[in-house]
Amino acid sequence: MRKEQKILKKAGTIAVVGASPDISRHSNAVTAYLIASGFRVIPVNPNAAEVLGLKSYPDLKSVPEPVDIVNVFRASEHTPEIAEDAVAIGARVLWLQQGVVNETAADIAMRGGLEVIMDRCIARAHAAMTGLSH
Repeated sequence: MRKEQKILKKAGTIAVVGASPDISRHSNAVTAYLIASGFRVIPVNPNAAEVLGLKSYPDLKSVPEPVDIVNVFRASEHTPEIAEDAVAIGARVLWLQQGVVNETAADIAMRGGLEVIMDRCIARAHAAMTGLSH
């Protein structure tokens, strides 16, 4: 947990890959939580023009500003390519949401100098750190 706390305390901008405009989706709730918690959130979803009023980008390489954390809501098998993009854009952290685990993606990210968190909800980690509820 300490590693997660350090990461979250340093983070300003979080790209949420798989952020959904559908309010029934967990990615929508987590995106809303991150926004409410004061993070600069950038939705990444090729099938959405915007999420929660924020412009959505089709992929990480299209994001026009630096990203601290790449938070991933995609099936595990899609994460190696996302890890490659996270390295390419100079992100500091690859954070795979709860239920998302891929050792190849983790290896790609770590070799690229990123810290890696897998199978952990970023909102729950932040809530535990701050005492807020998610």
